[in-house]
Amino acid sequence: MEERGLRPTRQRREVFDALLLRRDHPTATEVFLRVKSEMPTISLATVYNCLEALVDCGLVRQVNVDRSPTRYCPNLEDHGHFHCDRCGHVFDVDLEAVQSAPDRVWNLPPGYAITTQEVTLRGLCPTCTSHS
Repeated sequence: MEERGLRPTRQRREVFDALLLRRDHPTATEVFLRVKSEMPTISLATVYNCLEALVDCGLVRQVNVDRSPTRYCPNLEDHGHFHCDRCGHVFDVDLEAVQSAPDRVWNLPPGYAITTQEVTLRGLCPTCTSHS
């Protein structure tokens, strides 16, 4: 945090640790419930403020899927996400082929230059597929 210009308060460390311990793309409320066991006095507003600070300094990414609550991802490598339509879990997806030649993968007309890409795939995860 200090390298990114963010003061590492106890609350920020607890929130960041909660994201790093289980890389399951939790919502702010889920982070709050995880941190509350370690810091009973923390508020949901404080968790939101910590998450915003972590996003602003580039330590965490926001993941938005349709109109669902924002989720948080500590994986800073280029990757996409898979959203399970049944259970709602979000999983990281390696985008190696897209990263190596994004303009060819997306078949863009000449003249376009990709600066960032956000890929979200939807469907059923293996657990939900096996319960169909």
